[in-house]
Amino acid sequence: MAVTLNPYLGFRGDARAAMEFYHSVFGGELTQSTYAEFHASEDPTEQDNIMHSQLVAPGGLTLMASDTPNSMAYTPGDNYSISLSGGAEDDDELRGYWDKLVVGGEITAPLVVAAWGDAFGMVKDKFGVLWLVNIAGTPAAS
Repeated sequence: MAVTLNPYLGFRGDARAAMEFYHSVFGGELTQSTYAEFHASEDPTEQDNIMHSQLVAPGGLTLMASDTPNSMAYTPGDNYSISLSGGAEDDDELRGYWDKLVVGGEITAPLVVAAWGDAFGMVKDKFGVLWLVNIAGTPAAS
């Protein structure tokens, strides 16, 4: 088994809705466990919150998330972003993700050819998560 790097997102009461949204974007298998299921919080307002959620999507994408407990500090949107990148052969798939992520979101950089030759765009989705999409350009002939 190889070591992998997976983004882990923190929310405050929105983890279930966010992960269901990402499931609709990427497909795959979504599992979610609440604080109540693991007796992980004595706060009655947190029992239905998500203690751990994992989305394993086709193509090797894995995304994890949880609701940050009320006892911990939470500052959304300023400490993470998620990069989706691939080659020219992945163009249709990456643009499909882009088209779904922008719904209800705010495009901060349109998905266009950048100075370095790749198609690149940034969008803050409807949950405040910043996504970077990079589609490698066709290599120049030498």
